[in-house]
Amino acid sequence: MSTNNPTNNPSINPPHSSPPHRDYYQALYQAAMTISSSLELDQVLQSIVTSTAEAMQVKACVLRLLDADSDQLQLGAVYGLSDEYLSKGPVKLASSALDSETLRGEPIMISDVRTDSRFQYQEAARHEGIVSALCVPLEVHGRAIGVIRVYTTEPTDFHEDDVQFLSVLASLSALAIENARLYADIKDSYHGVMSAFLGTSIVP
Repeated sequence: MSTNNPTNNPSINPPHSSPPHRDYYQALYQAAMTISSSLELDQVLQSIVTSTAEAMQVKACVLRLLDADSDQLQLGAVYGLSDEYLSKGPVKLASSALDSETLRGEPIMISDVRTDSRFQYQEAARHEGIVSALCVPLEVHGRAIGVIRVYTTEPTDFHEDDVQFLSVLASLSALAIENARLYADIKDSYHGVMSAFLGTSIVP
């Protein structure tokens, strides 16, 4: 991933720079260990966005899960974004071409979200200091369940290894989310059975 600093005067502004080399193999191993350390959905989601942002050295990472009933992407977990930005409004598939395209199974890169019509909240992004975005789908058995986005504060060219890393992490994350949901369903079923058997309500 390299960042581009727009320049009008080459003698004043520095040339394009690249961030420090990232060991994505080590980062992926550490992220996988962190993600698999819990079956509680909230903890799993937060570990995903934190691990992703730290590994890719980006401003922020957000994970949204698809609500098929409302056709919206609900906030699952976030790292590095302000409460003001998060309160900007709902993310509707009908209004977010970025997410609609991503949910069809392809990673999407936007070099400047402030001017790209595929990004739903351009003005909010400008105030938040967001410039570039990379978005990949969360898929389980070929079925999209959400998206992961990463944001940078400078114009950024995401490289193939960035896309591959985020895509692999998204695949691991989707499985972890599915396992956490199954665990929650089993736990709820168990408490329901025990409550019925004992005639009392069991608090998880």
